[in-house]
Amino acid sequence: MNTRKALVIDDSRTTADLLAGMLRLIGYQAQVAYGPRAAIDAFTREFPSLILLDIQMPGMDGVEVCRYLRRDPRTTHVPVIAMSTESQPEMLDRVYAAGANTFLAKPVSLETLEQAVQAIEKGTGRAKR
Repeated sequence: MNTRKALVIDDSRTTADLLAGMLRLIGYQAQVAYGPRAAIDAFTREFPSLILLDIQMPGMDGVEVCRYLRRDPRTTHVPVIAMSTESQPEMLDRVYAAGANTFLAKPVSLETLEQAVQAIEKGTGRAKR
């Protein structure tokens, strides 16, 4: 039985569904939350072992969601892979300061995602500053 569970948080249904499909290919049960409010609702039902988090979302952005996760004792330890089409140093500083473990530039390929997940599972997927 697969116990590795992931939550994909992205306001783009297409992107979220694509990422969830990639996670399933590498052995995760993947749930999707189409935006930050849906993600917070999902946390109350079940806590994942990995989170893929879009940074650029309307309303509450991914940095705020990451801060929320790190403040909650139930999710403070859950690895977060942040993702965005933007990768300016200032934005990356905000992402890592909020507590993300690593960052992937969009669009994310299956190979890149798999490498990031493996690094996190091995404990080497730490934020590089």
